[in-house]
Amino acid sequence: MSPAATAICSSSSSFTLFPLTSLSSTKAKTHISVPNGRTLPLLGFSCFSFNYKKPNLIIRSAISIEKETPETHRPDTFLRQSDDDDAALSSSPSSVRSRFEKMIRDAQDRVCEAIEAVEEGGAKFKEDVWSRPGGGGGISRVLQDGAVWEKAGVNVSVVYGVMPPEAYRAAKAAADQTKPGPVPFFAAGISSVLHPKNPFAPTLHFNYRYFETDAPEDTPGAPRQWWFGGGTDLTPAYIFEEDVKHFHSVQKSACDKFDPTFYPRFKKWCDDYFYIKHRAERRGLGGIFFDDLNDYDQEMLLSFATECANSVVPAYIPIIEKRKNMPFTDQHKAWQQLRRGRYVEFNLVYDRGTTFGLKTGGRIESILVSLPLTARWQYDHQPEEGTEEWKLLDACINPKEWI
Repeated sequence: MSPAATAICSSSSSFTLFPLTSLSSTKAKTHISVPNGRTLPLLGFSCFSFNYKKPNLIIRSAISIEKETPETHRPDTFLRQSDDDDAALSSSPSSVRSRFEKMIRDAQDRVCEAIEAVEEGGAKFKEDVWSRPGGGGGISRVLQDGAVWEKAGVNVSVVYGVMPPEAYRAAKAAADQTKPGPVPFFAAGISSVLHPKNPFAPTLHFNYRYFETDAPEDTPGAPRQWWFGGGTDLTPAYIFEEDVKHFHSVQKSACDKFDPTFYPRFKKWCDDYFYIKHRAERRGLGGIFFDDLNDYDQEMLLSFATECANSVVPAYIPIIEKRKNMPFTDQHKAWQQLRRGRYVEFNLVYDRGTTFGLKTGGRIESILVSLPLTARWQYDHQPEEGTEEWKLLDACINPKEWI
């Protein structure tokens, strides 16, 4: 049996947890010793392998690990029980880990129910449940070729183990060059992309995630940390101002309940992140986005992430209900497909989560679940100035304040 490990991709726009395949003949460990005499599964990172014959870990290529295990039913929790007191507390109902897992699983249920309700008896989600040998797991749900939805994916993951110091620095982009020891971690998140068929109905992307490291307090270069990240953004092919204003108003309302600076700060962050450099335009009309957020009270940020996740359905579904049955022409559909092409370009070229997964040989169905079923590239296409297509492109080049 090949060694086991887990790979985590925590990027600015997505949160994907997946296994790596064997890309190296270098011998790899499946577990590593941590304080209190425990052993935990090792986290593999892109293009990394580790030579354990030397005192210092050396980056070489990818380590060999095994795939996730399919499950036939959904467990009540993916948090593992442990003989260690601290770990046992992490799975108690009052822990941040436990409450965040409950939040993302409730959000997955709520969003999937809303998506299927819009279908009005049409397509249903296909569900895959999986677990990891070292603990944790996830639920992937995908709906395809429905009456309303071309493709809708809503995934949750709960994973933890141990990452080597190089992986910690890569995850945090830390400036500190001090090399810590092995860093235990916990990561959980929900990620979703919803692509409707009608070109007048916008695409939605949202994800919310929580990450912890459990290094001892005195570990140099790897302090015990936690952080939240996520966001919700809208990508239409045609602009209906009332729709965009409604969407941004819901985002602002969620932010304002916690800090009046959140919405303007996170809106700009969103506009800046979803930028297609080679096109000099944004992927869509923005929303909110944040990452590595831990400079506020932890309980407050947990409540904020919960509020944002709870806002997805009221921000988006009313727009879909208004636009799903609007008549459209082949020209409208062709423009939607061109904009879907931009979506693909951003995700494959710039999205750190997607590019990380592709380089590591991870679970391809999970990595590419955000991509639409269909897209179009047309040589040197330029919409005529003043048309509805031109207005959308102009808004992507020059972000607006919608509210």
